[in-house]
Amino acid sequence: LFPHMTTLGNITYAPIKVKKQPPAEAEAEARRLLELVGLETKADCYPAQLSGGQKQRVAIARSLATGAGILLADEPTGNLDGENSRNVVEILTRLAHEEGYCVIIVTHDPAIAEASDVVYHMTDGILLQQVI
Repeated sequence: LFPHMTTLGNITYAPIKVKKQPPAEAEAEARRLLELVGLETKADCYPAQLSGGQKQRVAIARSLATGAGILLADEPTGNLDGENSRNVVEILTRLAHEEGYCVIIVTHDPAIAEASDVVYHMTDGILLQQVI
């Protein structure tokens, strides 16, 4: 996250700068995404004012703001405590099951693997198997 921007500014950055979306439209979508990740009250906070779990949820919202249908998450719970890890996994699961996103997670965390629909194992860069 950009430390000099509020949560709302971090989420609207890509739609305004990259997609050339009108600021009012980008802000409305960012507020919807903040609600989706449970941070609607943190729109005016800066990253330094957020917990690790909150920062991770802002990062998820920011990635969704790009409009892409695929979300790639590399160790999304790596630095989080148990409760925040569960929150992030719940959000990612909801995005996949209810919002129609393709969510691809790379993790060493067995709990995340258990919550996933499809699991592939990789060793030394080689895809070994799909676990059902």
